[in-house]
Parts: sequence; C-alpha cells; structure tokens
Amino acid sequence: MAPKKDKPEEKPLLGRFKSNLKIGIVGMPNVGKSTLFNLLSRMGIPAENFPFCTIEPNAARVNVPDDRYRWLIDLYKPKSGVPAFLEVVDIAGLVRGAATGEGLGNAFLSHIAAVDGILHVCRGFDDPDVIHVEDRVDPVADLEIIHNELRLKDLERMNNVVEAINKVKSRGLKKDQIEELECAERIKAWLEDNKDVRFGEWSAKDIDILNQYQLLTAKPVVYLVNLSKTDYIRKKNKFLPKIFEWVSAHGGDPIIPFSGAYENELVDMPADEKANAEKEAGAPSALDKIITTGFKAIHLIYFFTAGEDEVKCWQIRKGIKAPQAAGTIHGDFERGFICAEVMTYADLKELGTESAVKAAGKYRQQGKDYVVQDGDVIYFKFNVTASGKK
Repeated sequence: MAPKKDKPEEKPLLGRFKSNLKIGIVGMPNVGKSTLFNLLSRMGIPAENFPFCTIEPNAARVNVPDDRYRWLIDLYKPKSGVPAFLEVVDIAGLVRGAATGEGLGNAFLSHIAAVDGILHVCRGFDDPDVIHVEDRVDPVADLEIIHNELRLKDLERMNNVVEAINKVKSRGLKKDQIEELECAERIKAWLEDNKDVRFGEWSAKDIDILNQYQLLTAKPVVYLVNLSKTDYIRKKNKFLPKIFEWVSAHGGDPIIPFSGAYENELVDMPADEKANAEKEAGAPSALDKIITTGFKAIHLIYFFTAGEDEVKCWQIRKGIKAPQAAGTIHGDFERGFICAEVMTYADLKELGTESAVKAAGKYRQQGKDYVVQDGDVIYFKFNVTASGKK
C-alpha cells in the first residue's frame, strides 16, 4: 500500500484574525469614491466636485446580498432576519507625495492602515466638468501613483523596524528579535523591488510577524473602474485594456467595471422598475458584485443559525474553528463549547427540511477542531455553570 501523503500545512492568512473587518474605498481625488460610498450605503455623505471633499473617513454597514439567506427566510419564516454585512469606509483621495505628507497624506494613509482591504477606484471616463487633481485622465498613471505611495509608506515602516532592532544589536538580540530582523530585511528587499507584500512567498513565521505590522501593500485589493454610462452599457472602454494589463503585471487582483452615473439612475427605483431598466439596457447593476467580492477579499465568510424565531448570518474570518465561531454569538458558547451540530446549506436546500437532512445522515456533530465552512447551518451545544466554570 502506498504511504499516505501528508496534507500540506495551510499557512495563516495575512491580516487581522477577527470577524469585524473593514474595507476602505481608496483612490485619487474625484474618481467617484464618495459617489460609490453613497450608492453602497444610501447615506447622504457629500460627494462634490472638488479635491479632498472627504477629510474624515465615513463608514457604513452594507448588507451582503445572498440567495441562500433569502431561501432560509422563505423556509423558516422567522420573526426576524439578520443578513451579513460589509463595513465600508470612504477614505479621502490620495495624491502624489502622500507618503511624505502631501495632501494630508500621512493622515489618509493611516486611515488605510485601519482597514483590512481596499476597494481601489480609478476613473475611466472623460468629462471636462469633473476636474482631476493632475489635470488629465489617465487611470494607469493614477494606479501607479497610489501603488507607489502605499509601497513607499511600507518601506518607511520597514526601514524604521530594521533601524530600531539594529540600534540594540550590540547588546545582543533575543531569538524573536533575530527572526523579526531577518523577516523585516526580506520584506524591505521585496518592497525595494517594487512589489506588494501580499504577493510574497512568506513562511508561516513571516506571516505571524507581518500581521503585527499591518502593512498597506499586504491588504487585499479589488480594483473598481468607474466608467461612463455609455461605456458601461456597451461593455467597451478605451482605458480598460491598459488597466487590465497594469493589474495583471501587479499581481492580478480582481477588476470590476461599474458606472457611478448609471448606478445613480437605478438606485432609487422600485425593484420591478430597476429590473426592467437593467434588462432594457442589457447591463445589470454592479453593486452586488462589488459587495460580495469585497467581502470575500478580506477573508470573511459566514455561517447561519436558523429557526422560527430568527435566521441570522454570523460573519467570521475564514479558518475559524467551531468554538471561536460559537463565541461570535456569545462568549459562554465558546467557553462552554460541547459540539456544533452542522448541516450544509446545499444539503438543506436539496433535501428540503432539517428532518430530511437528519434522515439522510447528513446532520453531523463536529468537535472543537472543526473549521467552519461558508454556508454552514449550525446549532451549538454548550454548558456553562452559574459560576462560569464548566
């Protein structure tokens, strides 16, 4: 019998290991960031035609569209339902020289440091009435500027880390300091080679160290190209091939074209009227795709709790085990965790009822090492005494 192959060890993900993650809308001034934020959030945040309209970041929770959630609502007909949400932050426009403080750059870069992923908006439309901070429309040049500013800020951070450790080197370094110095020097060399941290081949130990820094180029990115209504509907734009080429050469992150002008026409329409308008134009709204892609980009998934009282999505970071997932509901659930009773959404939909899932042997009890999967429907069993001890 051939020997069993060891399952490759999964590396930890870059980023914060928590459930309340945020994604920031980033880009040059006047490319449509606040317009997009208003569309996503339905909040009346000013989106005016002048640079730095947004100074302090605005934040909103945006419901994540999901047919699974809607199906569970129809199945259980609960008294209440709670969908998953994406927390979106509108961050002021960055300009050339932001890494050295231009255009309030240090403050704005710190706002990016506080989020867990980036929706990078670039402008793909000509309009003489909408000014551009660099007096031209060149989305690839804009992409290069933002990329360079984020990389330079990360490089400054790593230079400071290396310098601080080297200052105490003469007194002797502990093992963890040696490991951090070696890792910091590798990261520094990577950045000096004009590469983003998220595309590096880092060891598990490197990632543990990297997650302490929360570097800007370590954050996942989704590129959003704001087109005119005409170009979006006809699915053709003179800038898109060059944008695709640039993104492909810089790691190949997702690209989503959208049109702020078109979305503004759709946003207040009743559902039926909106559906008819999309069908007539031959172009669906891109907002749902932007939300779901952004949610996945920052390594969020969710499981369901479902019953007659409530159907609720509980969002967690990908890779979380059952006790920690239980803890998102209540700390006692994690502390007194016994097991998780799990069925997949796919099995429940195929078989129609919980009792049918159980009869088919697909209703499983999982222990503390179970890694929760996206779309699991879970009932947790736990036991905590009045004194707080199991």
